[in-house]
Amino acid sequence: MTEIIKPEENLKLDSAVLAKAVVRFMKRDISERFKQTREISDEDWEFCEQIDWHPVDELPMKPEHIKELKKALKETPIGYKASEKFLESLK
Repeated sequence: MTEIIKPEENLKLDSAVLAKAVVRFMKRDISERFKQTREISDEDWEFCEQIDWHPVDELPMKPEHIKELKKALKETPIGYKASEKFLESLK
């Protein structure tokens, strides 16, 4: 049985798909300009803030950062008691 879609529902679906596509194209455009100039315009920055995204997120990680992350993962984390002692020292 085929489901009948009301025109209003179809319009909502189309606008949601269109909005996602526009955001994807804007991100691609901002990212390409950022790769070339390493700068972001005020207008682009406002857009990035609204969607909680930055063109740097799209760049590959630097090898030295990967080494630092791997080193940090191997370290033993400081336990709860150390945090408690630190907080007590602030009083």
